[in-house]
Amino acid sequence: MDKLRHYSNKVFRFILSNSLGTVVDTLVLWLCSHYLFFSYGYTGQYLVSPLISFECAVLTNYLCSWYFIWGDRVRRYPRAAFARKYLLYNLSATGAFLLKMAFLLLFERLFGWNVVVCNLAALCISGVMNFAMGEWVIFKGVKREERSENY
Repeated sequence: MDKLRHYSNKVFRFILSNSLGTVVDTLVLWLCSHYLFFSYGYTGQYLVSPLISFECAVLTNYLCSWYFIWGDRVRRYPRAAFARKYLLYNLSATGAFLLKMAFLLLFERLFGWNVVVCNLAALCISGVMNFAMGEWVIFKGVKREERSENY
């Protein structure tokens, strides 16, 4: 029962932080596409702006993960691990994004659902993968003897 409570708490925090990341992504995308890169046309609005907003959301989610979700584990990491873990987290988030896009397109092809419905269904799948990567790869527990050697 204690493990169930532990994972329920982590999943709840994960959902909260990813919701914040979605808000940041949407706000930054709107600001960039309507004000900063509007005059650059399609490239500025549909390529540069989404890339910047995605990276802002990744940074937001990483900071939430570092301090809010897996803070109990990262306190044991050396300071130098912050940047290395961020790079790994960014790669994981990019993989989760590509997985989400693959499922979004698959659901649209198979079921003909609206893009928003497809996106929400795909987010559920990529979210599970993203949580698993954080829990068991990026922010996994560090054994005392591994702490000084690998980080």
